[in-house]
This record gives sequence, C-alpha cells and structure tokens, in this order.
Amino acid sequence: MAEGRLRSGARLALTTFTVLPLPAGRADRADAGAAMLLGPAVGALLGAAGTAVLLSCTAAGAPPLVAGGLTVAAAAALTRGLHLDGLADTVDALGSYRSGPAALEIMRRPDVGPFGVVALVLVLLVQAAALATLAGRSWPVALAGLVTAAATGRLAAAWGCRRGVPAARPDGLGALVAGAVGPAPLAVATVAVAAVALAAVPHRPWQGPVAVLAALACAAGLLRHLVRRLGGITGDVLGALVETAATVVYVGLVLTA
Repeated sequence: MAEGRLRSGARLALTTFTVLPLPAGRADRADAGAAMLLGPAVGALLGAAGTAVLLSCTAAGAPPLVAGGLTVAAAAALTRGLHLDGLADTVDALGSYRSGPAALEIMRRPDVGPFGVVALVLVLLVQAAALATLAGRSWPVALAGLVTAAATGRLAAAWGCRRGVPAARPDGLGALVAGAVGPAPLAVATVAVAAVALAAVPHRPWQGPVAVLAALACAAGLLRHLVRRLGGITGDVLGALVETAATVVYVGLVLTA
C-alpha cells in the first residue's frame, strides 16, 4: 500500500469509524478499499480505549454491570453512535417486510421505529452484560477481548465491501466502498484478528478465534439477506454488520463450559 494511499485510507477509516474531526479529503475507490481494510486496526484502538474505561470504572468501585454500561456509552460516543444508528435503521427496514426502494426509504427516515428500538436495547444489553464479565478478568485478557470484538466488527464491515457485493444506492458511503476490497487482504486481516483473539480466553485459546469466525459467519448471513432485500449495501448496512459481529464476539468470549 503506497504511502499516499495509506495516508488517505487511514484518514477515511478514522473519520468513518470514529468521532475524530479530521479534515475531509478527496477519496476514490482505492482509498475506500484501504480504509475498510484499516477498519480492524481502528477497531483495535477503540477496543483499547474501551478497556481503559472499563477498568477505570471497575477500579473506582463501580459494579461490573455499571462499568459495562459506561463502557458501551463511551464506545457510542467515540463513534458518534453511527453504527448503532445503522443497526436500528437496518432492522426497521427488515421489520417492515418491504424490499428494494421501499425498504431503503424507511432507512432514510430520521426517526427510529419499534423494531430498531428493540434491536438497540437487546444489543446494548448483551454488550454491557458481556463487558461486566470481562471486567472481572485480568487486564490483558480484558484488553484482548475488547480489541477482538471491536476489530471483528470492523472486519465484518470490510467483508461486506468485498468484490462482488453491489451498492444499494448510486450515492452515499455504500456506493463508495462496495466491491472495493479484494479477497486476499481480507483473508490476511481475518488471520490477524483471529491471532489477537487467542489471548482473549487464555485457558481455552481456541475459543477466541472460534468466536471471531462465528461472528463473521453471522455477519455474512445477515449481509446475504440484506443484499437480497435491499439490492446491495449502504452505510447503514455496514453499521449493522459492525454491531452484529461485535456482539457475537462478546457472547462467544464469555461463554463457559
């Protein structure tokens, strides 16, 4: 990846996946592909920040569930709630049983419907409860868990931008990133995230990578359904993939035999 392409992709990745107010720059499809591939790295940074919040709250005496809830709130603040908004809009569209332009129009609406509200409540509840469990583990394990979950969420979005997946609209983020990522870099990124996940459950090192693969499989199934219903991906669809995959990882990491 050329230095200029890396710089442009990193800027786009940070502005897409975080709240950082970086100056906007011109981005082409190659920049978009680089940004999506760098998404897991940005997720790792967000996971590290979340770990600091979680452990700080725990050290201050907050009950585990409160610490988990505050960590979820911090994650939403660091991402402008963008992915949560995408999840809510996507679930509202699915809940309408409409497809094509009619479903896309529902996703454009600024309000959140009952299906979206239920999805947000369930996802945030599960994430907070899982984080409460991770709060009781050693800081290296908690760090590996949060980094794995956040990185996997962005990796799922990158897989949603792989070649062959169309955009649902001719404009917007989906149109810029659809089909912009090749399979070989995605495979490398997946191996890298799975390697980090080995440290998330030290006594059963296989559990972390399995959680990553399960999350990607769930995201792939959701993506296939959404492409069939909507005709392709949108920015909201990518947000839904991020939150879905991250939540599945959290569940996978806290399961005990």
